[in-house]
Amino acid sequence: MPPTLPVDGPPPPADDAPADDSPVRLAFHDVTSADGTRLRAWTNDPDHVLPGPTVLLCNGLGTNPHAWPALLDPACRVRVVSWAHRGVGGSDRPADGCSIGIDAFVEDALAVMDDAGVDSAPTIGWSMGVNTQFELAIRHPERVDGLFAVAGVPGATFSTMLELTRLPAPVREQLTVGVTRAGRLAGPLLTRVARALPIGPTTIRLLGAVGFMGDVEDEDAAAVAVREFLTTPLDWYFHMALHTARHQRVSLSRIEAPAVFVAGSHDILAGPRAMRSAAARMPDARYVELPGTHFVGMEHPGEVHDLLVDFLARLGERPGPARADA
Repeated sequence: MPPTLPVDGPPPPADDAPADDSPVRLAFHDVTSADGTRLRAWTNDPDHVLPGPTVLLCNGLGTNPHAWPALLDPACRVRVVSWAHRGVGGSDRPADGCSIGIDAFVEDALAVMDDAGVDSAPTIGWSMGVNTQFELAIRHPERVDGLFAVAGVPGATFSTMLELTRLPAPVREQLTVGVTRAGRLAGPLLTRVARALPIGPTTIRLLGAVGFMGDVEDEDAAAVAVREFLTTPLDWYFHMALHTARHQRVSLSRIEAPAVFVAGSHDILAGPRAMRSAAARMPDARYVELPGTHFVGMEHPGEVHDLLVDFLARLGERPGPARADA
């Protein structure tokens, strides 16, 4: 039997159109995954007016569009299709309460792509989303044109956490899994405490002071991302995390698509050495390390976005039929 967890959650976010004439308009709609779970999908370009390619974003576990300020910029030149994880941001929880691991997320990614009419696309992954994009590339290589992996490793994620402590990998894995289990048990209390906190630029600076997050470029945008994240009950978040912890390393030698790994040199959640090692095991992969944490996309949004645009341009120059545009 699945563990008993509260089923209430935030109402689905409303479509949000800026008051100016910006071509970027964050919009949401429903998509049904293969097992019947209703997902809240989103795009930054519902009217197909952005000039660049379409990419599939496999977001960090429980996170939201506001964690990617560069992709919400009118000048981003990239059309994004993505979704909120099961039980997060208006997406339903699965009927069994347990279909929330990487296998289920791959099925959700396919449903979002099919709904958007995207046969194949480059993928962006962040954190646990890197597991999703690489598993998608293994199971459905014809759907993945390239992999832009930010602050994440392709499998066995919990064994790479706390890499900077230099503890042995098995010890780090046991420690992080144990903390996650404790978080699930304490989730209701943690949720009440977290939701009582005033989340604003001061909170973001505090997260930077303790070393969890570095100096972000836009503190207001980061505060929105954190507030949206905290709409998810934390016991459900840790429940999801425990299921994703079961995902083991993928066979990188089987992946022919080009890849870029962007690591934060001070990341305690996705070890830069593990990311560098993964890039070295692929035939066509580049490793880039920036002075940041797990939130390097918010700390260096311009640099990360420039790397993405350059990567997409390289994919567009590959021989054969157009690979990026939907």
